[in-house]
Amino acid sequence: MKKIKIINGNIITPTHIIKNGTLLIIDNKIELISEVDVDTSDYQIIDAKGNYVSPGFIDIHIHGGGGHDFMDGTEEAYLKIAEIHATYGTTAMAPTTLTSAKEDLLKAVDLYKSADANNTKGAQFIGLHLEGPYFALNQSGAQDPRYIRNPDIEEYKEIIAHGDVIKRWSVAPELPGAVEMGKYLTSNGIIASIAHTDAIYEEVVVAVENGYSLATHLYSAMSGVTRRNTYRYAGVIESALLMDEIDVEIIADGIHLPAPLLKLVYKIKGAERTALITDAMRGAGMPEGESVLGNKDTGLKVIVENGVAIMADRSSFAGSVATTDRLVRTMVQIADVSLIEAVKMMSKTPAKIMGIEATKGTLAAGKDADILIFDENINIKITMINGNVVYTSPDFVN
Repeated sequence: MKKIKIINGNIITPTHIIKNGTLLIIDNKIELISEVDVDTSDYQIIDAKGNYVSPGFIDIHIHGGGGHDFMDGTEEAYLKIAEIHATYGTTAMAPTTLTSAKEDLLKAVDLYKSADANNTKGAQFIGLHLEGPYFALNQSGAQDPRYIRNPDIEEYKEIIAHGDVIKRWSVAPELPGAVEMGKYLTSNGIIASIAHTDAIYEEVVVAVENGYSLATHLYSAMSGVTRRNTYRYAGVIESALLMDEIDVEIIADGIHLPAPLLKLVYKIKGAERTALITDAMRGAGMPEGESVLGNKDTGLKVIVENGVAIMADRSSFAGSVATTDRLVRTMVQIADVSLIEAVKMMSKTPAKIMGIEATKGTLAAGKDADILIFDENINIKITMINGNVVYTSPDFVN
């Protein structure tokens, strides 16, 4: 039986910070959190040295990192992405595909299953997220327009039946067949998310009534206020901010959304309805320069510079190179959000959205021992997944 005792840590809970607290772990679960020291024997001691002790970060929208992409078509890519992001504080993630042919999506399901069984060193996989291919063509963003199409009921039923690992699907809800797809997804326990869309408020209302409950990377590749024949119509952005039934996720790198928009989303939706996501592509954790979005052989050529990926013609963003520690740091430093609330948006809220809040997302007795130790600048010192230390910063000697 593995026993670990974390001492001298400022333990972050959803409501307050326990100064100089103690946390006990038995095997892969949290046993106890205490405001005072607890007498123990035969426990391995980890001294937090006055740093913060936090729930692990949960990234529900991520494409790659460390030079790999989930669309590369290899199990190695899955495992390496999980490992590199664990060094930045991610303890759980939803591998995310890009718009592609059906065969590539079926392969992604197979690879997820095999990689999940062999993932012992990186962030845990909490379900596959299919982003596309059912999108509005003029909101394709960095998605490959060659593969964008309307929902095909036989196609998506086949993909879902291929393996019980799909937990989320991002779709443009105004497309023919998208409402029916939303009902089918939710009836199968899959989150229906609104993305890459030109929908107006009235169409979003219908989508929500038929199961859609999340807005994918709010503000990115989605409609805002438009004018049609002199009349104004609210778009998906306004709908998501207005409707309490919709959770939102934001790429909080400070570039996709500048400080005023980060503050606006937080003010309206709050930490309970807002999840931080990296939306990271293969350039995350890598030097800046030329890169590829999607499959390394057939994907789109992009450029990583100034902390973000952009299209080769510099016409638009092409994905993020953020890591979860950067998201929390950004919310605290430029969006004026408290550390407790920023951590909540990177742990508790994503866990709630994915339906895993019973075991992950907060530090509490009985929950998985997915734990971080980081300093005041959110520099990760230790990453622990299921009670196993998978990363220790070279400057953190215990």
